[in-house]
Amino acid sequence: MRRALISDIHGNLEALDVVLDDIQSQGVTEIYCLGDIIGYGPNPRECIDRVMETCGVTLLGNHDQGAMFDPEGFNIGAERAIFWTREQLENSGDRTNNEKRWEFLGELPRTHRLGPYLFVHGSPRNPLSEYIFPEDIYNHRKMERLFQLVGHYCFQGHTHVPGIFTENYQFFSPEEIDQEYSLGDGKLMINVGSVGQPRDGDNRACYVIFEDGLEEGAAQAAAETGESLKPVHTPKITYRRLPYDFETTIRKIYSIPELEPFLGDRLRQGR
Repeated sequence: MRRALISDIHGNLEALDVVLDDIQSQGVTEIYCLGDIIGYGPNPRECIDRVMETCGVTLLGNHDQGAMFDPEGFNIGAERAIFWTREQLENSGDRTNNEKRWEFLGELPRTHRLGPYLFVHGSPRNPLSEYIFPEDIYNHRKMERLFQLVGHYCFQGHTHVPGIFTENYQFFSPEEIDQEYSLGDGKLMINVGSVGQPRDGDNRACYVIFEDGLEEGAAQAAAETGESLKPVHTPKITYRRLPYDFETTIRKIYSIPELEPFLGDRLRQGR
């Protein structure tokens, strides 16, 4: 089956709408969102609504959790943004829809498994909030421990930096693999990048098309019979990068006193 994997939207409606439009043209059967629908950006309610309408699987991100509870480990700018986001979700003028949004966020799982595939926001060790950066390939102890928790393949977001980690301490950016990668026998951790706030120096929205190699209907059959689920074709991922109107998003951020201007500036820089 052909799935779209999106992550780290962060209230950026302009980027999300461009990505969702592109997904419609890609023959996708299902969309997975790996968390952080909100935080930083100016359209939290609209982004939650889009995800509720379009995504078959959605995971909890640390900013999603921060809106529901007291944020932990956030810098001042991120903390101010999440408190403003919470106010938008408590707006008495949109009470009925906000109740649906809170209920949706409150029921989000931290992990999802599909055969050999694990989906998280942060890492297989701490699905909510552990970062795995490209430079972590030089921290062999950390990588060894993480890969011990990966059955075969793990998909994640959180750092906003797309790329593939191999169990022999390599990292491949999308540019190094010409945007495509076939998943072989070795263990992999795959960061799908960020829709709404890329941080790899490329300001275009990023997401992944994932051809899982599973037969159609296999997941439901395996759930009913308890049989293991294995790919019958070589799985493959393709990174998609899409320009969007970030200047509109920036203007929105600038107009909200509770959102630090740098949250808009960084959209131009992809940092």
